[in-house]
Amino acid sequence: MTAVRTTYREALRDALRAALREDERVFLMGEDVGRYGGCYAVSLGLLEEFGPERIRDTPLSESAFVGAGIGAAIAGMRPIVEIMTVNFSLLALDQILNNAATLLHMSGGQVAVPLVIRMTTGAGRQLAAQHSHSLEGWYAHIPGLRVVSPATVADARGMLAAALADPDPVIMFEHNSLYAMDGELDGDGPVDIDTAAVRRPGSDVTVIGYGGTVGKALDAAAELAEAGVSAEVIDLRTLRPLDERTIIDSVTRTHRAVIVDEGWRSGGLSAEVSARISEQALYQLDAPVARVCAVEAPVPYAAHLEQAALPQVADIVAAVRALEGLT
Repeated sequence: MTAVRTTYREALRDALRAALREDERVFLMGEDVGRYGGCYAVSLGLLEEFGPERIRDTPLSESAFVGAGIGAAIAGMRPIVEIMTVNFSLLALDQILNNAATLLHMSGGQVAVPLVIRMTTGAGRQLAAQHSHSLEGWYAHIPGLRVVSPATVADARGMLAAALADPDPVIMFEHNSLYAMDGELDGDGPVDIDTAAVRRPGSDVTVIGYGGTVGKALDAAAELAEAGVSAEVIDLRTLRPLDERTIIDSVTRTHRAVIVDEGWRSGGLSAEVSARISEQALYQLDAPVARVCAVEAPVPYAAHLEQAALPQVADIVAAVRALEGLT
């Protein structure tokens, strides 16, 4: 495939189109995914191409249509359920936690739930507290789920196919700031969702992010490079199960780590990654693990307060500089 320039949104739409064409068991369901084209226009045009049997607009009841997706998956279909934003997924948490994540275990391996749930996550667009959550760490806490978070155009295009091939339920988090991002796409096959990606090699410090924080980490690394600090940037890609090997190998080489997480600091994903580094590479560290997280408060509506509440490039640079030997 010749490399093309496209957007994150268009890459997701291409992934949906390819999945629908390649497997008649695949269908998309959710609020406004059909005639409206999706809350973020990801499914725009798919209703006209595939019809209402394959692109299903649902009532405003997350518990009902996630439950319907679970039932369809058990019956042999390959449903893709879209939830508008992560906060709405809380209305379906019983279905996700008590049914999708547990049925394979509770049935002794007899009832698999090959379901993909896509949802928008993150803040930064002045959608106020109820629509600006980053709850990936909550879902990464649940056994029985695979949790992925595409941060690049290529991963937006390739993760869906890999998720549909997984026999377990997969939660796919799409950060709302990424939909308009453009980038090079030089392939259309599934990507490796078992392995974290080194997005920029470095030797002085490992900066770890995922989803919407990866771009900020890369911008911070570029700024640090001008000051002579070589930062390696790791994109976790899959939040459950974590690729510990890539993380530990990097920290073993750089001897310092900064974790960037738009979620809250207390009990969050950054805490888990930090704990695993401490458990497996403590004596390789030349400084304590640092974390750059969101302020532990409801996300403000006002633009300047919202930006102040979220991890920014300057915060990442400051965290790296504060590490012993890099000031």
